[in-house]
Amino acid sequence: MSRMSKQEKSWVFYDWANSAYSILITTAIFPLYFKAAANSSGLAASTSTAYWGYANSFATLLISLCAPILGSIADFKGFKKRFFTFFFALGIIFTLLLAVVPSHQWLTLLIFYMITVIGFGGTNIFYDAFLVDVTTEERMNQISSKGFAMGYIGSTIPFILGITLILLSQQGILPLSVTSASQAAFAITALWWGLFTIPMLKNVRQIYYKERVPNPVANGFRQLFITFKKIRLYRPLFLFLLAYFFYIDGVNTIITMSTAYGSDLGITSTNLLIILFATQVVAAPFAVLYGKLADRFKGKTMLLVGIFVYVVICIYAYFLQSTLDFWILAMLVASSQGGIQALSRSYFAKLVPKESANEFFGFYSIFYKFAAILGPFLVGLTAQLTGNTNSGVFSLIVLFIIGGLLLLRVPETDSTSKSNSLSL
Repeated sequence: MSRMSKQEKSWVFYDWANSAYSILITTAIFPLYFKAAANSSGLAASTSTAYWGYANSFATLLISLCAPILGSIADFKGFKKRFFTFFFALGIIFTLLLAVVPSHQWLTLLIFYMITVIGFGGTNIFYDAFLVDVTTEERMNQISSKGFAMGYIGSTIPFILGITLILLSQQGILPLSVTSASQAAFAITALWWGLFTIPMLKNVRQIYYKERVPNPVANGFRQLFITFKKIRLYRPLFLFLLAYFFYIDGVNTIITMSTAYGSDLGITSTNLLIILFATQVVAAPFAVLYGKLADRFKGKTMLLVGIFVYVVICIYAYFLQSTLDFWILAMLVASSQGGIQALSRSYFAKLVPKESANEFFGFYSIFYKFAAILGPFLVGLTAQLTGNTNSGVFSLIVLFIIGGLLLLRVPETDSTSKSNSLSL
């Protein structure tokens, strides 16, 4: 692959920037921080896990309801960067606020966390859609995969800083409480996210767009309605979105619930943080490998490989008992997590008309976000009803099987089929 352009590098670097949020807030330190805060207030472990699942589901629902119309409006000239910047600022501000909320106010922490989810998710709608503006169709698999790889590599630095502060405070080496060290990690997350987004804000611009019209909001709603009526006629795109809805639900649920899941199994916080760090390190080269293999064996083939790996993960999770088992599970996740997400993004980008990328990525996002509602809710509900999180994770297997079967029916992407099936 030839050297990346300035626009491609700047786009890829945003994955480096927002990865701090993904690992420290979504997956690692904040879930443990919230669990400790909620449990110290008298909530049972399974109940706090359920609330964590419900919060992720509700926040995801809110941004999902906005995604298609925002995407439709953002297709007009000049709107994509504005929406990206607004949600980016929202996410950073409330991530910083997590660092100042008293730890015993677990409900306030949960509400502020939900707002960060909205900011992070809203930003990613337009970030993903910028893929069509920064590179060519032939380079999308590898550029998308390099973004995820950079994210995994970049996440290790703030992650190390965060866990080092916490471990040193636990040992009494630093004159900080574990609570203060965790709050410092949240501040580091916001600063990292903000600093390394500057190249994206400076160098990436909207190349494909529709010319502005009077009342862009009203026209955005109108175009959204037209596309919604037609989208079921675009067979490759529609089938892919259905498949994506199911299998990405399972992927997202395993990501967002993994730390709470490990905590309920009795795995210590220190072991969880080390395992999550190792997962980030291992996931980076595998994300790049998926991109290279997709160019050789086709994107759909590699997506099916990733789905199969997740089926194995669900089965293995049902029998999980020890820290070693969790290590094996984490490495299996690392082998496919970045690859399946990166190739889903590039596969979809090849299907959509570039001048309507935001609108279609709005639908991509709503399928992504709505897919993230069922899984956490299912795991949370199962944990409450059975008192056993293993059963909830195992139940996710049906999502991967349905997604895989639907994906088998999606035709391979190429420029000809796209132009024939997606012209508006």
